[in-house]
Amino acid sequence: MYKPEELLALLENKNIITAVKAAEIKQGLDKQELVLEPFLLKNKILEVERLTEVKAELHHLLYKNLQNETIKDEALDFLSRDIARNYNVVCFFKDSTVAKIALVHYDLKAMEAVEFLANGQNIRVEYYLISDKSFREVFRKYDKLEEEVSSALQVKAKEKNDELAVVEDKFEVLKEEDVNSAPVAQIVSVIIRHAVENRASDIHIEPFLNESRVRYRIDGILHNSLILPKSIHNSVVARIKVLAKLKLDETRIPQDGHIRLIIDAREIDFRISTLPLGVVEKVELRILDQAKNLANLEELGFNKHVYNTIKENIKKTSGIILLTGPTGSGKTSTLYSILTALNKETVNISTLEDPIEYQIKGVNQSQIRPELGFDFATGLRSFLRQDPNIIMVGEIRDEETSELSVHAGLTGHLVLSTLHTNDALGAVFRLLDMKIEPFLLASTLRLVVAQRLVRKLCPYCKKETKLPEKVLAEMVSVMSELPLDVVKSENVAINNFEDIRNFKFYEPVGCIRCSNTGYLDRSAIAESVVINDELKDLIINERNKLNNDAVRHSQLFVSLKQDGIFKVLSGLTSINEVLRIVEIENL
Repeated sequence: MYKPEELLALLENKNIITAVKAAEIKQGLDKQELVLEPFLLKNKILEVERLTEVKAELHHLLYKNLQNETIKDEALDFLSRDIARNYNVVCFFKDSTVAKIALVHYDLKAMEAVEFLANGQNIRVEYYLISDKSFREVFRKYDKLEEEVSSALQVKAKEKNDELAVVEDKFEVLKEEDVNSAPVAQIVSVIIRHAVENRASDIHIEPFLNESRVRYRIDGILHNSLILPKSIHNSVVARIKVLAKLKLDETRIPQDGHIRLIIDAREIDFRISTLPLGVVEKVELRILDQAKNLANLEELGFNKHVYNTIKENIKKTSGIILLTGPTGSGKTSTLYSILTALNKETVNISTLEDPIEYQIKGVNQSQIRPELGFDFATGLRSFLRQDPNIIMVGEIRDEETSELSVHAGLTGHLVLSTLHTNDALGAVFRLLDMKIEPFLLASTLRLVVAQRLVRKLCPYCKKETKLPEKVLAEMVSVMSELPLDVVKSENVAINNFEDIRNFKFYEPVGCIRCSNTGYLDRSAIAESVVINDELKDLIINERNKLNNDAVRHSQLFVSLKQDGIFKVLSGLTSINEVLRIVEIENL
């Protein structure tokens, strides 16, 4: 293993960092204030593949990027899956004389294991250094979902002395040995592991007339992943219920549970929900990967105007800040990012959540339990006796919660919460419908942010495309409602709005890195409304004049559709993806 100082010296020698920067980093290392590699990556001094290439030189190894490499089965099979996982090592090429071995770390024990296998076959070994990302891409090739499940189903069929194609229409009576049998456990394990490795946020296991369907939600879209025989469905559902400690014999009512599993050395939480459908049950698993660092506000994708508006308003010490949007629009992620930004020793932060999705050190997070009489309203009353500075309420659902939230905002607390409305201004009317007095609402509401999530085009396979004249004309019309300097501030190279017609536009293709979807990860698009004096007056006295035109007259306003077009102009997403999320007139 190299010493950090050796890597630092090599980076300086290769002019990747300056001598001054190297000395500054060295000082941080000496004081144990930073860890070198994460620091280099986080501060974007160099990206992960370039860092791996430099480390390879340090270890006198060759470097290889395997993220787009085609690897034959005979090469992959040279090392077993267990060896690959235990030592973070893979074989990406093999013939009768040589095996090319890729290591994530310079590991003598891994090399000893490989040399032992190679000597038995009289094969010479060449070693390469690869990034962890390359390793994960190759390691996924060991896991062929259909093959693994098919193999497990064949074992299950032999145990039952039955053909897989035979479907029983009646409800299957489960035995304990069926639920916990090795094949059923393996099927559940494979389904869960593949969901995590494919970046899924949810797993749906759904019964149909002649089959059971497994779907993964990836970047907000459901994808068919696997079809199981109907005869195995109840056993799979029951196995999940056992893991979540749910009642196995209760199939008439919905149940909720929780599982924590270790997958690829990471602790991952799963929220389990079962739903009775006739005589069978559907099960849904929400994947909550605690190992993923919560994104900073800067990383969520907000345009500069919305980002600056949020940053300015969360400095306030009282009032209400609301996030709106449909389910799955990223409201909770934004709330967590705001809480992380506000989380300091000098403030007391308390949250009411349903459920708690991620733990934040230093924040008092409370799970509501309506069945025990502990709901949002009850929790808010208790919080006001806990000396909080900042209160986060997962959702304002009823009049009582809205009234208590307004009261908290009036009495010197900053309240963060969410509402289900289509746009930012809709939150005002929704709270008024909840019987909040207009003068109280105008006094406490500080900011409303409406957001959605658009899928980002896969940077490895997206291709240039031409947009129809009708689409280009509408984009010009929509964007011309903004000052030109606001559009330029989004790093859009534009001198006048007609320049939009000459931009490069892209569409999805699909490759191995994006699981053939054409999209990889998501970004927020948003609009914000600051409740300033002009809007306060309209809320109290002339509510019928409160509309988006009034908002534009009172402040700079970037709408959801305009923010979506920002993302299209920058090549981040496609126009079809924006149209899927936001309605744009005349298109």
